[in-house]
Amino acid sequence: MEQEIITKAGEIVAKNTGEGTFCVLAQIDLDGYPTASTITASKSQGIDWITFCTGLGGTKANRINNCRHASVCFNADDYNITLVGTLEILTDADVKKEMWYEGLANHFSGYDDPNYCVLRFKTQRYNLLVDWQEVRGSL
Repeated sequence: MEQEIITKAGEIVAKNTGEGTFCVLAQIDLDGYPTASTITASKSQGIDWITFCTGLGGTKANRINNCRHASVCFNADDYNITLVGTLEILTDADVKKEMWYEGLANHFSGYDDPNYCVLRFKTQRYNLLVDWQEVRGSL
């Protein structure tokens, strides 16, 4: 049953990535306090990793330099997927191109914009409530 819930959670995360979708990303701010914000997840691989696109000099990227710990939450009436892990900043041109989606054109000149970067969240532990079944664990 546990693997079934993990698989379903991964499918839910995949459906909630890309333009027009949102999740909550929580980080520790520069003063040591938790800060949560909505953000679009660009892509994911199950619940293993999720990417986000942002500005290299923006607050989300700056917080990583202070503390890499983060949490991501996807929720609706019938599920709550909470993931805890770490973030890293990626500036590789191929990764930036792969993660690019059209909504980013409102903020960046293109995937080769030097201010555009990708944040990759890697899950270390999870708390999944899917189909009213709860599973907790670590990867």
